[in-house]
Amino acid sequence: MEALIDSLKSFFNYRLIEIGEYKLYVFNLVMVIGIYIIARLILFLLRQFLHRRVKQDLIDQRKSYAIRQIVKYLVYLIAVVIALDSLGVQVTGLLLGSTALFLGLGLGLQDTFKDIVSGIVILIERTVSAGDIVEINGIVGQIKDVGLRTTRVLTRDDIIILVPNQKLVNDQVINWTQNQMPTRFYIEVDVAYGSDVRLVEKLLIREAEIHPNTISHLKPSVQFTNFGNSGLAFRLFFHCEEMFRIERVKSDIRFGIDAAFRKHGITIPFPQTDVWIRKQE
Repeated sequence: MEALIDSLKSFFNYRLIEIGEYKLYVFNLVMVIGIYIIARLILFLLRQFLHRRVKQDLIDQRKSYAIRQIVKYLVYLIAVVIALDSLGVQVTGLLLGSTALFLGLGLGLQDTFKDIVSGIVILIERTVSAGDIVEINGIVGQIKDVGLRTTRVLTRDDIIILVPNQKLVNDQVINWTQNQMPTRFYIEVDVAYGSDVRLVEKLLIREAEIHPNTISHLKPSVQFTNFGNSGLAFRLFFHCEEMFRIERVKSDIRFGIDAAFRKHGITIPFPQTDVWIRKQE
């Protein structure tokens, strides 16, 4: 038994690196690995705990995600500090001795620091969260995850874009998911002069009602918006459960409108201009 203990002591005290006064032993490396494993274990237990709370309807998914992200960054920060200390790196001395370096980095990385602060604000206030449908500068996408510096957004074209967090804080962002009421959309259509406008209204409403993704208890409506240059302008309003792929829903409804108009002899006009030629005497 004593021989085993001596062997372990000899193993842990084996010197891996020696540079001047700095020495790295196997024990230090084992400590770093242990710190990493403990950090991952803490995050795993936290994730399981929050998952149970969500299933029990004690907290919502958005709050669970925000808590998990904030704790993750704190745990990793503490783990890095402890790991550096176990390796013999004096973190306090390093920070004090690198004031000029950090000052230079701060001036050069102002936007990065703004993004990090904005990321913390987003996670605390939960203005956007994973799964939310948002509109940023005319681009509609779904939030995949909120990082400390950037947020990944999946667009309707299935393209991942990285949005700096400060844009989500400083710019105008429309969060469709946080609407208390279901979102309303509309489709514009023109018909030829002389068409039966009440029949047009009936057909438009019917095409919106029969689509499986529209909300049935919120009845669609039609507005006769204008007497246009080439035809009568209508706008069909409807509420839809499918916010992210709404363009597909609109396309389906337009297909149905075109078929219904053809069946009932209603013409969708094309732009036209009447030219009067006056003959000079």
